[in-house]
Amino acid sequence: MSKQTPLFEKHKDLNAKIVDFSGFEMPIQYKGIREEHMAVRERAGLFDVSHMGEFFISGPEALDLIQHVTINDASRLRPGKAQYSAMCYENGGIVDDLLVYCFDENSYMLVVNAANIDKDREWIHSHNNFDAKLDDRSETTALLAIQGPSSIDILSKIVDEDPSGIGFYNFEQGKVAGQKEVIISATGYTGEKGFELYIDTRLSDPVQIWDALMDAGKGAGLEPAGLGARDTLRLEMGLALYGNDITEKTTPLEGRLGWLTKLDKGPFIGSEALKKQKEKGVERRLTGFIVQESRLIPRKDYPICDSGGDRIGIVTSGTQSIVLGKGIGMGYVPAETAAEGEQIQISIRKKMVSAITKKPPFIDK
Repeated sequence: MSKQTPLFEKHKDLNAKIVDFSGFEMPIQYKGIREEHMAVRERAGLFDVSHMGEFFISGPEALDLIQHVTINDASRLRPGKAQYSAMCYENGGIVDDLLVYCFDENSYMLVVNAANIDKDREWIHSHNNFDAKLDDRSETTALLAIQGPSSIDILSKIVDEDPSGIGFYNFEQGKVAGQKEVIISATGYTGEKGFELYIDTRLSDPVQIWDALMDAGKGAGLEPAGLGARDTLRLEMGLALYGNDITEKTTPLEGRLGWLTKLDKGPFIGSEALKKQKEKGVERRLTGFIVQESRLIPRKDYPICDSGGDRIGIVTSGTQSIVLGKGIGMGYVPAETAAEGEQIQISIRKKMVSAITKKPPFIDK
């Protein structure tokens, strides 16, 4: 049986189209994906992403556990800062990508993908040979994301402190709409300025915060936005989606995540396999591409072919870019074909369509 977020009745009142997503009944769209997408690009959109998972790691060796299971260097974090990271299997395949938040030297929060909550929790538990405790608070944490150029002005109307002072990948804790102990994080998944609000539902009411944000955004063009627009927005920026662009069968070095793979920080799960792959060189790499013919949209699992029509890869994510008006996508191809400006073809409904490789993002920000 699908779960519901604390905002479920609000979505029904707004006539959202509800779908099952990672075991949750979630809004895929309200007025329409295009309108919600452009609201975020030009003004602001409000997302309910309470299906995401939140693990709190605490104890004298909390950092040691995080360093062991993640590929980025969490020792660089200071209180009030966050980083993007991932967890790998011993062979370098990706368990999940995630965010790491540092409260203090003995207290952290990991934010994981909804579909992977159980898997990730058990993975960390199975490797916790440290003086550290994992507290899964996914069931008692709601998460709202307000994204877009007007997000700062809207949020500033209902918080005690000016949110413009929160730098990118920084966070503070405070009151929002009178609700206490909300984590206000300057992160997001759209490429726009914005904030994610982590709400402890044992202490605060996320529905009141949603209503306060919508009221504060009435004059600024704020729109509720569903997971459909969240996907088109992230893809325009070339942001990876676990289960599509990165999986247990891909490594961070193949998936354009080499920049966060800190092989010099010391041993971590998967580090030996990744070192060997880096020394040898990757044989395939995730690349972006733009379809040259209009109105032809690449979709997941469509074949990628070379100029001679031979299959060389597969589309992992694809959509119609709402800003560009062209089909865009990502997929794995031989490393030598992944460079900028290479001519490839996408098989769309049995038709070979010309495309050019492009290092994301696909739009200028």
